[in-house]
Amino acid sequence: MKNERDRCIALAGVFQAAELASQVAHTGMADTAAVEASIYSLFQINADSVEKVYNGLSGVAAGLRSVVQQLQGADSRKMETTRYVVSLLHLERKLQHNMGMQEKIAMGIRTGKERLVHYPMLHPNILAGVAEVYTATISTLKPRIMVQGDPLHLKNQDNINKIRALLLAGIRSAMLWRQCGGGRLKILLGRNKLIHTGHALLQEINASV
Repeated sequence: MKNERDRCIALAGVFQAAELASQVAHTGMADTAAVEASIYSLFQINADSVEKVYNGLSGVAAGLRSVVQQLQGADSRKMETTRYVVSLLHLERKLQHNMGMQEKIAMGIRTGKERLVHYPMLHPNILAGVAEVYTATISTLKPRIMVQGDPLHLKNQDNINKIRALLLAGIRSAMLWRQCGGGRLKILLGRNKLIHTGHALLQEINASV
């Protein structure tokens, strides 16, 4: 599970969560299918493949577009998304050495999975539960991710819960990225390879539609 395809999909999961969190913070909205795929990933503990973590390759289409856009050049780069991605990757490395926090997150995810019997994936109760897990765990690590956006949307509790749930999904994807052999050097030195793989995966998605 350590090939370039899997690494690119996992990294796309990180970028997608970061980009969606930014969109919610600024506009109060984000693509429902993409948000659902990111939240879905949190509950996939023993998936058969990396793409199944996102309920199929199309689940990270938005993330793949973001990877290509962000890595291709400064002109198209969204610095806010980049900042969130860097923070998520950094915080996941800290989480890696905190077994107690990992168990706390696992317990929270198990509770959330039990609620899915009664509620759909993006129900406010599900998102609120996942947001609570984020607040009790990742949010206590330093440096904290400071989300920027429109104060009007950041005062809405449902938006706050969605943002926190997406950031936890970003941590989950960051963990998957590391498990697939990803790391800082893979981004710095393998940028062109990631861009090429991202393009190929987007073509694969388009061909299957």
